[in-house]
Amino acid sequence: MNELVFWNGKKILVTGGLGFIGSNLALRLLELGAEITIYDCLDPRSGGNMPNIGDNRDSFKILVNDIRNFEALSNAVMGIDIIFNCAAYTSHPNSMKDPFNDIEVNCKGVMNLCEACRRFNPNVKIIHVGTSTQIGKMIKEPIDELHPEFPVDIYSANKTASEKYVLIYGSAYGMRTSVVRLANTFGPRSNISTPDFGFMNYFIGLGLKHRGISVFGDGMQKRNINYVGDAVEALIVAGASEKADGEVFFAAADRQYTVMEVAEAITERIGGKINRIPWPRERETIEIGDAVISNQKIRDILGWQPKIELNHGLDLTREYYISRLEKYLA
Repeated sequence: MNELVFWNGKKILVTGGLGFIGSNLALRLLELGAEITIYDCLDPRSGGNMPNIGDNRDSFKILVNDIRNFEALSNAVMGIDIIFNCAAYTSHPNSMKDPFNDIEVNCKGVMNLCEACRRFNPNVKIIHVGTSTQIGKMIKEPIDELHPEFPVDIYSANKTASEKYVLIYGSAYGMRTSVVRLANTFGPRSNISTPDFGFMNYFIGLGLKHRGISVFGDGMQKRNINYVGDAVEALIVAGASEKADGEVFFAAADRQYTVMEVAEAITERIGGKINRIPWPRERETIEIGDAVISNQKIRDILGWQPKIELNHGLDLTREYYISRLEKYLA
């Protein structure tokens, strides 16, 4: 498929489009000629940040509003061809401290989107961003799309529920819906001042500040990772392909790294120093252990494959942040 031909002139809505995944996606779709509406609440807890789209602000229609606002969301979905739902609260620990707020955004917000589309734009295609942590602890290796799901924190449980909402609206109402579950994603345009947006992005922020990078325990638990550019391409191929309709995909790198290996790579390519510390109780209770994920399904059906390995991704990330530190480091 010729991506430029498919996306040129398509009317796209990116919820959470000023956040980490959403802004990278919106900028890539802009390159492909799409007409993009960004819908974002700019809540700091969601990571939305106007500098993420740089000097391209006038190239987008930007709606500052919340997916909890059904009326505003209903107006936003009208006339749209494809919706990418990147809006979410993503903090695992915060979901345990404030579970009701997490439900409001990650469950009710997604239900609002599904119902708004059913009522006002039933022919739209919805690509919902899921997370690999919906699985919980790995029972069989590798983890694939049929692996049992036993999430260990409220955020992951709510992402599991909201994924099912999206798929149910597809099967019950004939809507075009797909889910792409992303693993630990890193790269430009994240909030790098807090661990709420992924341990890798937080480690990168600490490295840029030449501070200590705290690794809990021995750091030997395995993780799949994603450079954000690869994650964006997974969403784009899912949006463009009819083969993705009704399906769930894992988008993750081909190999796994231990948390310690990631920390070591960040100190070597970016900066900082590793500190090994005991597990904090609130983190240990929601730790999943090893996560070894297969990307075979998305390779076979959509032809996606990761292209940016860890060190190259870290170099690209450092290059982006180094000239914009004042916009990203608190």
